[in-house]
Amino acid sequence: MKTVNIAIDGPAGAGKSTIAKKVSAELGYIYVDTGAMYRAVALYLTEKGTAEEDIPAEVKGADVSLKFVDGVQRVYLGDRDVSELIRTPEISMAASKTSAVPAVRARLFDLQQKLAKENNVIMDGRDIGTVVLPHADVKIFLTASAEERASRRYKELSEKPGCPAYQEILDDIIKRDYQDMHRETAPLKQAEDAVLVDSTKLSLDEVVAEITRIIRERI
Repeated sequence: MKTVNIAIDGPAGAGKSTIAKKVSAELGYIYVDTGAMYRAVALYLTEKGTAEEDIPAEVKGADVSLKFVDGVQRVYLGDRDVSELIRTPEISMAASKTSAVPAVRARLFDLQQKLAKENNVIMDGRDIGTVVLPHADVKIFLTASAEERASRRYKELSEKPGCPAYQEILDDIIKRDYQDMHRETAPLKQAEDAVLVDSTKLSLDEVVAEITRIIRERI
């Protein structure tokens, strides 16, 4: 039986993970957070203090897996739940750099494709529609202005201690956009057959409704 694969790509802070989770729950599909997988690898390499030239050898020891605990996706390194540890600004920036390393992408590529072959999935990331699932049934490119993405991130972090200033968050987003779009391996770009969804002026519920509508029209 053929599985249904949905690809959602877009820049950092566009809300891909939050929206993909809600759409997958609406449709009854499995949500695959590829960004979390890359963050887990970045955490692994950061904790080991791995030099850039040693990444291809060291990444082979990264045992990354996604598990569903009480219906919620959790990210593991070996038997350690790192779901919270991978969400810091430091690891976000490290993930942007290490995800451009071919050996890192190869390490996670097979796992991502295996999940897609065996399940109806919604997978989000930077290159899902262009590289990981080039034949996905539906491709979405979700974006928002850098200022709006920074504002959302600031609002989210302001509820926690040590929240960085808005300008610092905006600068990080602009820097990460540049890194993601200009990296040599699998740069961030909209697939030719992807549907563009700009969420700058839309609420979360409006974006979920729009993407769900697009998927149902095409499946």
